[in-house]
Amino acid sequence: MSDPVFVFDVHLDLSMNALEWNRDLRWSIEKIRRWELSMTDKVDRGNNTVSLPEMRRGNVGLCVATQIGRYSPYFHRLPGWNSPEQAWAQTQGQLAWYRTMEEAGELVQIRNLLQLDKHLELWSKAPSDDSITHSHKKQNRLPIGYILSLEGADSIVSLKHLERSYEAGLRALGPAHYGPGRYAHGTDAEGPLSPQGKELLKEMQRLGIILDVTHLCDECFWDAMDIYDGPLWASHQNCRTLAPWNRQFSDDQIKEVINRGGVLGMAFDGIMMVPGWKHLRSKPGDFQLKIERICDHIDHICQIAGNATHVGIGTDLDGGFGTEQTPMDLNSIADLQTLPGLLNKRGYTQKDIVGIMSGNFVDFLRRTWNWLDLCSYSTGGRSYRLREWRLNWLFCAWRPLWRGLWTR
Repeated sequence: MSDPVFVFDVHLDLSMNALEWNRDLRWSIEKIRRWELSMTDKVDRGNNTVSLPEMRRGNVGLCVATQIGRYSPYFHRLPGWNSPEQAWAQTQGQLAWYRTMEEAGELVQIRNLLQLDKHLELWSKAPSDDSITHSHKKQNRLPIGYILSLEGADSIVSLKHLERSYEAGLRALGPAHYGPGRYAHGTDAEGPLSPQGKELLKEMQRLGIILDVTHLCDECFWDAMDIYDGPLWASHQNCRTLAPWNRQFSDDQIKEVINRGGVLGMAFDGIMMVPGWKHLRSKPGDFQLKIERICDHIDHICQIAGNATHVGIGTDLDGGFGTEQTPMDLNSIADLQTLPGLLNKRGYTQKDIVGIMSGNFVDFLRRTWNWLDLCSYSTGGRSYRLREWRLNWLFCAWRPLWRGLWTR
């Protein structure tokens, strides 16, 4: 495990940082910090942990990158846009940033299994000295792969807009974020899925868009489980047992994700890692919070699953917070490379560790996208997914048991 392990981070708000925080993510994190030294408009100024060079240094060669645009009507307690149309326009600006980074050779969008395998092969063949240590050299700069996701569905003006987003490469969607939403209610909110939310899930299933159950309030989560039969994951979702708050999942919710063949990504936000964190008041030092704490969450999920195949990495780093709210030994996203050693000390095998750092989510995409390729057809200018979802995800529910038998 001496060579850097390939990392697939399943939740990064790259475009939000670029456009709302005005961070040129091609800069080093040190340069961004110096630029923000005297800024006070956001609580995390000067505490950033993510940049494209830093991702390369940490061998984070693949990520799920978000769009986000909240609709905040009159008297809504959270900041956002005054109309869904404005929120949609915001996400399209974010999409334009991703396209610009593609043109600059910094990013490459991954939409299907062929592109995924090609990208993974590119990174696997790159010498570690070129792709990591000297990643600042232009001639050795590998493009970072990204899969497009939408965090919170408020910006989907209509189902036609969802189809347009799919054509633009949207492959995962979380209906909720914080507070109440147009389609679903999220963290610190209550209530069922709206009628529009139920229709949204049906259309997502038709298109084959992955349901990200992160942030769904408990009632909406279970409503979604009754309606949606397609592929799902929890991109950045820790354990409520270890950090009590409705932002985390209960053991029953974790079991449901596992039984559906899903994977949960571990978030490195202090408020999601330890009990008793007070927002905007607590500090990592108050809890002596270290990266190793995330191993407790990993352990908990593995104990529930009976294996190590349903947990991965979804850091949420720079998701509106910085080092003031991350483990004390995490200065940048490249410090994820300390996690393999910590897991090794806990008895995880090399296969387990590779799976947690990237392989489990990659396997999820392979079986999801392979099945979509087999079960899709077009007619009348519209694409359709066949209804064999139930058989496929019945297989996925039992897959961990079968895999355990095969590897013993």
